[in-house]
Amino acid sequence: MSEVRYTDQHEWVRIDGDEATVGITKYAAEQLGDVVYVELPEAGRKVGQGGEAAVVESVKAASEVYAPVGGEVSAANDALSAEPARVNADPEGDGWFFKLKGLNRSEFAKLMTRAQYDEFVKGL
Repeated sequence: MSEVRYTDQHEWVRIDGDEATVGITKYAAEQLGDVVYVELPEAGRKVGQGGEAAVVESVKAASEVYAPVGGEVSAANDALSAEPARVNADPEGDGWFFKLKGLNRSEFAKLMTRAQYDEFVKGL
């Protein structure tokens, strides 16, 4: 069974086995507006928790996507290069950005649960 956690920078991370999938939240996608470009990390790149891992550009702004947990990039969602609007259509599903392996699970445990994240967003 997978578990999802959230950051205060509006990234989500879902752990399935030994791999984590990372993307931006629906709230972040709505704030950005129409996504027009995504720069994804290369497989094999190591990122630390909170490190810049990807870039997302919309008609409104460009923003970094930070790694919610540290690890090594094992895959990127290449479909976003051809169709960046997937981020808007399904930010917490098909619009994922990259996958990580070699995770530090203690970092994951410190992130917000869905209920905590929903409360955090209400205060914005």
